[in-house]
Amino acid sequence: MASAEVFEKGAADKVIIGQLHGPHGIKGWNKLQAFTETPDSIADYRQWYIRPSQGRGAQGDWQAVEWEELRWQGKRLVVRLKGSTDRNRAEELAGCNIAISTTDLPRLAQGEYYWHQLQGLQVVTQHNGEPVLLGIVSGMLETGANDVLVVHGKGVEGALDEQERLIPWLPGDVIEHVDLQLGCIRVQWAPDF
Repeated sequence: MASAEVFEKGAADKVIIGQLHGPHGIKGWNKLQAFTETPDSIADYRQWYIRPSQGRGAQGDWQAVEWEELRWQGKRLVVRLKGSTDRNRAEELAGCNIAISTTDLPRLAQGEYYWHQLQGLQVVTQHNGEPVLLGIVSGMLETGANDVLVVHGKGVEGALDEQERLIPWLPGDVIEHVDLQLGCIRVQWAPDF
């Protein structure tokens, strides 16, 4: 997959690109885990949105924030958000997901997709001339050689079975067609594999 960044699903118009962790020092800094393909590229986005990743407030509205400073501290990224000036505020921010608006993502070339666009799509193959629903894309794996679709049939109405399938992202070979409008990926994959 030629996607420039690795993202997780956030909301219809948001994409989660990282998460704030515990405080770093006493001046309002937080440890930062970037979900972007290269950690440094999280700095390409000035306008972030945050909300707790779990517990009270996890389903609440996203709050717009900007980061004041972002740097490497050893092998880890640390960030200080605007208005975060002490350890207490940094502790309050720990555990918040960081998202951006999908409109802030760079446009991709024809045939390239961000991972978040593929999650939730139905995966269909042909068997004996008939379409067979294998399941939906529940995630993606980066293997080095090529990315891999994680396809679950469990709990998917009309799916062939409840198996989990790992289908390599090989456009033109295994991946025949992606239709974001219809929410479907057509693959060349043996149903019993």
